[in-house]
Amino acid sequence: MTTTIRPDICVIGAGSGGLSVAAAAATFGASVVLIERAKMGGDCLNHGCVPSKSLIAAARQAHLMRHGAGFGIANVEPEIDFGRVAAHVRSVIDAIEPNDSVARFTAIGVKVIQAEARFVDRRTVQAGDMLVRARRFVVATGSSAAIPPIAGLDAVPYLTNETIFDLKRRPNHLLVIGGGPIGMELGQAFRRLGSQVTIVEATTCLAREDAEIADFARRAVVRDGVDVRERTQVSSIELRGKTGLRAYLQRDGEVSAIDASHVLVAAGRRPNLAGLDLDRARIRHDRSGVTVDAGLCSSNSRVYAIGDASGAPQLTSMAGYHAGIVVRRILFRLNAKADPAIVPRATFTQPELAQVGMTEAEALEAGGKISILRWPLSENDRAQASLQTEGLIKLIAGPGGRILGVSIAAENAGELINLYALALSKRMTLRDLAGFVPAYPTTGEIGKRAAITYFAAATRKPSVRRLVRFLRIFG
Repeated sequence: MTTTIRPDICVIGAGSGGLSVAAAAATFGASVVLIERAKMGGDCLNHGCVPSKSLIAAARQAHLMRHGAGFGIANVEPEIDFGRVAAHVRSVIDAIEPNDSVARFTAIGVKVIQAEARFVDRRTVQAGDMLVRARRFVVATGSSAAIPPIAGLDAVPYLTNETIFDLKRRPNHLLVIGGGPIGMELGQAFRRLGSQVTIVEATTCLAREDAEIADFARRAVVRDGVDVRERTQVSSIELRGKTGLRAYLQRDGEVSAIDASHVLVAAGRRPNLAGLDLDRARIRHDRSGVTVDAGLCSSNSRVYAIGDASGAPQLTSMAGYHAGIVVRRILFRLNAKADPAIVPRATFTQPELAQVGMTEAEALEAGGKISILRWPLSENDRAQASLQTEGLIKLIAGPGGRILGVSIAAENAGELINLYALALSKRMTLRDLAGFVPAYPTTGEIGKRAAITYFAAATRKPSVRRLVRFLRIFG
């Protein structure tokens, strides 16, 4: 028997963005229904950020054991128990899981429905035996791995980010299709854990990132022993024997073959919109996601879309940012608008890459007068002490020294970028950066040092030098 409920807000999807909307709205006293067809916590907790960073941490520990000689500590080849590595990954998920659980959200006043949601009309969603006629809806369904049209791929047991963390035995040879952040992070991690790894990328690895910055990560991954093949396509793949795979590669018209034990598909992602029946609710959408305006509202004024479902850059931080926007709009009628330029992103290779705002190429394409300032880690005292001198910071500034973008390749770049995300959101200038006082010795000094170079030309101006000479008169 169907039951109709009429909450203030219905959130579809219990990933990071959806959970943030539901928790915030319930805290302010709104009645909230949260619909999730799979696991609470979504991709980030179960298949993405949490397990991948847990695996990367284990791989980093193995790498450190192999490279102690620079500090006078003997290099040691670690004994890796992959089953226990997998258990570590699972334990981290288990530790965080209660924060995203049905029990927790029920306790704060959210009605959780564990079923598949689909729109019935412009203002109604069906989930199981419930009809939800909410005042506003938020589509926060996230995304899933895009599966490329490779001949034979559907006939082999390929892995995606949703299944690779279920492995209990280390792959002998992992073939990674795709050299984006997921492919590069996991490729480096599995290599450090003892797998042979080949990454095949149709264009260039980490193509979205600043080319100069991305090259630091690419060189490090290759130095770790990963076979990186750029501008190469996988034309077909087939089973070979009982446990093996053979992939056929094409580059510049030449065909080669590579044998592997496992294949990971990391060739991009697609928003999870299938089955929602968006057309019934007159919600415009395409392959990239729901079409939304700057306030994240769809063509149906009752329906918002956030995170990956909105076609925005696929970042957990973006989903959380979007959640704040729609809460302000729905609960307080504020004219909040999303500005994707202030949302940072990070790739957790070693060294890490981080970006906020424009890259150098994007700034040049946009036109106008810009300044590009760099400071290398090799000129940083903390980096020297830690033997982590590969990398640099690049500041992009417009007229008046206003910061337009920051790119970093460095140890802990994902932490360093947060200051610059604040700087962009507050429309700071290079003068602001040059004036702040960082702790010493820290890697964070590199941003101040880069900003100071913007003013170096002033030291050579005749007028400034004359002023200094004049002021000497007064003692």
